[in-house]
Amino acid sequence: MADNDAVIAAALAWRGAPMALATVVSTWGSAPRPRGSHMIVHQDGRFEGSVSGGCVETDILTAAAEVIAGAPFQLKHYGVADAAAWEVGLPCGGEIAVMVQPVAADGFDPELFDRIAEARATGTALDVVTNLDTGQSSLRPIEGAAFVNRYEPPRRLLIVGAVQIAQALTGLARELGIATTVIDPRARFLTPERFPGVTLDDRWPDEAVAALKPDAATAVVTLSHDIKIDDPALAAALAAPTGYVAALGSRRSHAARRERLGALGVSDSDLDRIDAPAGIDIGAVGPAEIALSIAAGLVGALRDRA
Repeated sequence: MADNDAVIAAALAWRGAPMALATVVSTWGSAPRPRGSHMIVHQDGRFEGSVSGGCVETDILTAAAEVIAGAPFQLKHYGVADAAAWEVGLPCGGEIAVMVQPVAADGFDPELFDRIAEARATGTALDVVTNLDTGQSSLRPIEGAAFVNRYEPPRRLLIVGAVQIAQALTGLARELGIATTVIDPRARFLTPERFPGVTLDDRWPDEAVAALKPDAATAVVTLSHDIKIDDPALAAALAAPTGYVAALGSRRSHAARRERLGALGVSDSDLDRIDAPAGIDIGAVGPAEIALSIAAGLVGALRDRA
């Protein structure tokens, strides 16, 4: 599903004010935003999030104002076959259906934002079910036509090795909304000056990875080129349901790595989970391009696991 953290944060910050919530409930073709994307609208006209990347937001703002003023919830359809679609700017070839609900007990209950935030904070998934006949959302199964929006745990990235590639990768992860921790027991490498605004962990990697409990929404990437640091981290990552495990290095070095980890008791099936050389092959040259290839690889893997 879509990343809605900014929308949830805005809804919690605007608590008590009249609001409407717009949600993409279905898509066809080259839709600009995925199913589950939200846009929250305040009574004063402020909004956060997007349901179409800018194509139909003006029309949605009008519908939201009507709902805030007391009109029933609306289920709106946009597609290139409709004249209205061109008027609101959706000529991209896709189609979307957007539901606009009041943020209220008879629509999207404000307490649901708290439940979603709590679930994401604890790394658990949560399903919110909406009755498409009444426009009311809840955590309970319903009869009849329903839209189920699954809020997956937030994506995390644990980088082992505070090297130059890690510096570039933390920047990309920040732009992707992925919470990142850099792990390295070497104090000279792991400094706030080299990794501003990033969570730093100076424990030995196996201890740190195990303590951080990687799940299906977590990526662990080893970059140090030091087997005393990388190997224990990989063993710990493979002992958990980690969504993406990757290691820097050539195919030859990875063959030797497999032998070392196998001697530690890691099974062949778990060894096969390691993406090595890490990332997507784009002919990367230099730290920034290598970081880009790794970021692409982990996004694809975590998306598949979700």
